[in-house]
Amino acid sequence: MNDPVRIAMWSGPRNISTAMMRSFGARRDCAVTDEPFYGAYLKQTGAPQPMAETVIESMDCDWRSVAYAMRGPVPDGRAIWYQKHMPHHMVGPVDILDFPDHAHGFLIRHPARVVASYAAKRIGISLDDLGYERQRDDFDRIAQIQGKAPPVLDSADILRDPEAALRQLCTALGIRWDPAMLHWERGYRSTDGVWASHWYNKVAESSGFAPPERDLPQLSSTQAAIAEAAMPFYHAMKAQALTL
Repeated sequence: MNDPVRIAMWSGPRNISTAMMRSFGARRDCAVTDEPFYGAYLKQTGAPQPMAETVIESMDCDWRSVAYAMRGPVPDGRAIWYQKHMPHHMVGPVDILDFPDHAHGFLIRHPARVVASYAAKRIGISLDDLGYERQRDDFDRIAQIQGKAPPVLDSADILRDPEAALRQLCTALGIRWDPAMLHWERGYRSTDGVWASHWYNKVAESSGFAPPERDLPQLSSTQAAIAEAAMPFYHAMKAQALTL
């Protein structure tokens, strides 16, 4: 029997990361885990996130304990374990280098779209909340250690041609393509974080990837400044993205 493939997919918030988790969760051979370090991040930083106290109470908030679990047995003995991670959550004693046996991937999205979507769910936002700089640093660290660039996917490419994008991602991660990844059942999941009721309403109503995005959203001057500050990191990652 082959060893299971543990996938660590790193993205900032509002990067269609939950839709990607739904996509992998639609595979019969894949378990999924939703932002396992979120509780530890909130407990350490005291960040004023929606439902923060509820999240902390619902999760293991010990950094090393969570990391040990993510390296441990795969739930239900599945062949693949898709772990949805946020780079900006990793502010404690554990970081991306503590997962040397994982297949790492990076999901990106244009900053203007991220800022607009995030601002609709939270009043105050900052560049650090979006994780662009940490994501870029982690990409470089993994590329240096592995001797090759880990796969990067732009959400716009996924929405434009989900099958082509996911086929390429599966190849890069060393797993077989499964057409089940294109569709899923509507609703919430037992594997969703307790925060799903605040953040996941659109995904819960979906049964597949949304249509391609059109024009960039209009932003306030404050929001535009945050998006502009993120652009150099986004462009650096975009230059490494898989091409369809």
